[in-house]
Order: sequence, then C-alpha cells, then structure tokens
Amino acid sequence: MPAWDMPPEPPTLPIGPAGWLRVLARGGALGGVVFGGLAVLLLLRLIERPLYGLRRPLTPHITQSVCRLAFVILGIGYRTQGARMEHRGAVVANHASWLDIFALNARKRIYFVSKSEVSRWPLIGWLARATGTVFIDRDPRAARDQTAVFEARLLAGHKLLFFPEGTSTDGMRVLSFKPTLFQAFFAEDLRERLHVQPVTVIYRAPEGGDPRFYGWWGDMDFGRHLLKVLAARRQGSVELIYHPPVRVADFEGRKALAGHAEAAVRAGMPVDRQRRPER
Repeated sequence: MPAWDMPPEPPTLPIGPAGWLRVLARGGALGGVVFGGLAVLLLLRLIERPLYGLRRPLTPHITQSVCRLAFVILGIGYRTQGARMEHRGAVVANHASWLDIFALNARKRIYFVSKSEVSRWPLIGWLARATGTVFIDRDPRAARDQTAVFEARLLAGHKLLFFPEGTSTDGMRVLSFKPTLFQAFFAEDLRERLHVQPVTVIYRAPEGGDPRFYGWWGDMDFGRHLLKVLAARRQGSVELIYHPPVRVADFEGRKALAGHAEAAVRAGMPVDRQRRPER
C-alpha cells in the first residue's frame, strides 16, 4: 500500500430518529434497485453470453442505470465535465470512496480492475464478479496470464477502469500513480490500438460538514460509513472531470504514461487539493 500520512477518521455523530428513518428509506430503496438490477442482469447474461461471448452489449446498460438511480436515491448531486472517450482503451482515476464505483459507472459503461482479494469479500465480491470486474493477482508469476486477460477484454471493446494510486484516500489529495499498472497497455497487440483517459473524481461534503465526509480510506468500517451517508440530512455532491484521452503509442513507456495521467488527474482537483504526491 502506498505510504501516505493517513488522517484520522472524521468524527461520526450519533444517528437520531429522523436519521434512522432516512437510513431505512434510502437503504431499502437502494438495496431494491441494486439487487433488483443484479437479478435482471444475471438473467440477461443467460441470453447475452451464448450470443455474444466475451462482448457484453446489453448488461452494462443495466449497471449504468442502477448507478445513476443510486445518486437520486441518496440525494447526492452528480455532475460531469468533458467528453467520454469513444476510443478503445482504459480509464484511470483517483480513488476516494466506495461511491467511486457508482460515480464512474453512472456516466460511462466500464469494467473495474480490482485486487483479487475483493473477489472473496462477502456480497461485494459477488456483485463485482457479476458485473464483469477483472481481478488481478499481485503474484509476479501470474503477470503473463493477467496480461492475456487484459488483452482479451480490451480487444473485445471493454473499457477497463484502473485506480493507479493502489488504494483509496480521503479525497483531499492524489497519490503517486503506480507505473506497473500501465504495463499491460504496452503489449505488442495493444500499444498501437489503445487510448487512456484520465478522470478526476471530486467529492464535496454536505454544507458545514467535514470536507472528507465521503472519503473512505485505511481501516474505516464500510458498514458504519454507509450508515453515515444514508442518514445524512443534507448531502453534498460528486463531480467527474473527463480529460482528453491520449494514445498509448505516443509514450515511450509505462512511467511516462503514468506520469501524464497523474498530472492530468491532479490538475483537475480544486486548487486547495493540488498538493504534491505523498510517496
């Protein structure tokens, strides 16, 4: 995990009666949309898989609709800037919260790349597998097989989403991007055909709240953080800034591409968050 000076978790206020009503209302609606959408997705995959194989022209629309509805249910403002990449390739973004999954899927049909441990997490791992997440193993001996998986997915037209920081933060900074995660783009069959689009994810807390309100990092408990968001009387917003995509072949190697993507993502952050990376 990248070394950075993790701040303490923002204080969590007790949830009052009205807050618990919001938890029940929002949580019930969100659960119904997520698991209802998942059921439809799994049924549709029974038809989609034999007809299209690795390609998924239908089910990503369900994931995208569910993620858009999630922000309506939660009452969190959602806006974007910039054009979505139409080229074949990957998207890279800073990582600040579990809400990133909803935010990035709501605008663009993508497939996340995640560490293999996530596939074994209760519930979350199941959801990740069902929606086509690509899992990577940190064992160097698996590098060749993983590159083959990336190539197959990218050449099938899937847009993969990487979090090059390697961990989530408090949303107030951008950590150094790991160049190793960009190596797969330079495979002989991919380099000339792929583009990479950097995306900046910016969370703004509810009025008067801690600016790190939506941040989820370190050993913070997911359940407690989820309850805090569901119970909030006022909500903040999330903004996605899509930067111009770049052609992989225009870079000498993974370090140059990682450096460019990091600089683009950092430039999109508000001025007070554009601090130098912690290494």
